[in-house]
Amino acid sequence: LTFPLLSVTLLVSFGSSMLYGYNLAVVNSPAEHIKAFYNATWSQRYGHGLAHGPLTLLYALTVSIFALGGLVGSLLVGMLVERYGRNGALSRSALLVLLAGGFMGFSRELGSPEMVIIGRSITGLHSGGCCLGCAQPLPHGSGPYSHSRRMEKASYSPKALFFICLGVFSAQVLGLPELLGEDRFWPLFLSVVVVPASLQLLLLHCFPESPRYLLIERNDVSGATKALHRFLGTPNVQDVIEEMKQEQQSLSSMEMVSVWQLLRDRSVRWQTLSVVVVNAGMQLSGIDAIWFYTNTIFENTGIPASQIPYTTVGTGAIEIVAGLIGCFTIERVGRRPLIITGFCAMGVCSAGITISLLLQAALPWMRYVSVACVVGIIAGFCMGPAGVPFLMTAELFMQSHRPAAYIVGGSLNWFCNFTVGFIFPFLQMSAGAFCYLVFCGVCLLVALYVYLIIPETKNKTFMEISHIFA
Repeated sequence: LTFPLLSVTLLVSFGSSMLYGYNLAVVNSPAEHIKAFYNATWSQRYGHGLAHGPLTLLYALTVSIFALGGLVGSLLVGMLVERYGRNGALSRSALLVLLAGGFMGFSRELGSPEMVIIGRSITGLHSGGCCLGCAQPLPHGSGPYSHSRRMEKASYSPKALFFICLGVFSAQVLGLPELLGEDRFWPLFLSVVVVPASLQLLLLHCFPESPRYLLIERNDVSGATKALHRFLGTPNVQDVIEEMKQEQQSLSSMEMVSVWQLLRDRSVRWQTLSVVVVNAGMQLSGIDAIWFYTNTIFENTGIPASQIPYTTVGTGAIEIVAGLIGCFTIERVGRRPLIITGFCAMGVCSAGITISLLLQAALPWMRYVSVACVVGIIAGFCMGPAGVPFLMTAELFMQSHRPAAYIVGGSLNWFCNFTVGFIFPFLQMSAGAFCYLVFCGVCLLVALYVYLIIPETKNKTFMEISHIFA
């Protein structure tokens, strides 16, 4: 990697993937403080506090509306990138984060829970666009031209997974009582998102636009050549220009399939079903419940309140290690072994939490088994399901079908994220320890589906994969 390419990769990841991870975990630590604010505000407005059910509903909406914003953002990102370019789309997304930080930062001063909810939805809008769209280049399976693909792959996920884990860990560390974990600091804690967004907004203009966007979308050969000079650090870029011109001709003659056409296309029905199962299973596996409600889960397992923040930080550190392992093994081990092993580990650990909760009254040390199971869920997710679905979607479809497949997979990702974030508190209230068996069942069923249906896609062409499905 040349220094300019490495710099822009880190900058984009810092302001998108890391920010996404931060927003996933930031509501975990100040949960009780935010609920107390909601209750006090309601009492001031109407003369009485909120009952437990409505308060839980309002907080669950605060947590989960981030994913609804992400769903809208992921659907709009294509239009933004086409109109403004990747740098322009990222800059406008960063401005949204500044707006969201303002809403959340001044919400308590103005006595408005609505501002927290609106701010969360706007951060979701940013994450939906950045993490799954303009922040990441086209998948490195989306064309036949090796040199330009190596450039794209340099900044492509699953390395973004490491920054997501880093963002989660940052939120857990800042949520410690010694830092921003006290009641008076929670609005500042939520609005810290403005720092990476501001940094990205200031520095993004120092780097040229994506060469592929300039040449393929804008037909700006001169601009693409200058950008390649900067990124590759060499004056000899004509071969790359020729490759991208060939790709431009190939794409211009290719008819893209719509989502409706994809769903009706019987020739790829098993591939489409596989994208649905894997992407929905990834979010319904329970990982979002862990990220959103870690402290609540540890509280129910019997961990002393004074130890919970530090236990949570410990799980975040392990998550970073697991994410690094996943980054380095995904191209060596293959897709199927990682995703099957990951989902099986998560399913077993979800069942382990249920068993430990049922036995902790008789065996107090079972609380530590619960912690180990939470760590197992996180590690299983980071080393398997977290990085595979995006790669697998690129490898299961030809270029004409990939955009529609990504829309289907991304939409399901965000919708299921919202579902878990919104329903989990009520599921926990109604089912108690047995709520984790729902996640166990989902994980084991997805692992079984992958084992029976989805072939290994590593180093296989689309035609080979299609033949195996047939």
